[in-house]
Amino acid sequence: MFEEFLARRLSELRLAKGVSARKMSKALGQNPNHINRIENRTAMPSMYSFFYICDYLGVSPKEFFDTETDNPTLVNEFVTVLKQLDEASIKNLLAVAQNMINK
Repeated sequence: MFEEFLARRLSELRLAKGVSARKMSKALGQNPNHINRIENRTAMPSMYSFFYICDYLGVSPKEFFDTETDNPTLVNEFVTVLKQLDEASIKNLLAVAQNMINK
């Protein structure tokens, strides 16, 4: 069951990033089939490899397992920008977001 979750989540996050399994494998310094093998449930990454995968995808291990957030990479990017805003701007953005949800 864990293998299925890991394979599905890796595939979701990789596709959201817009990168092929082969390109990601090579960028991680692995053989070209590394990510494919994980996604096809024929291999499991080591913890070391898992941390590199998360780093490449721009997510923390916690966010990797958080399936309630559809696009954690964009959320991280948004939070980084949000932290640079003053209180009034944050309140304005919050009002806009709440308005979008209520429509």
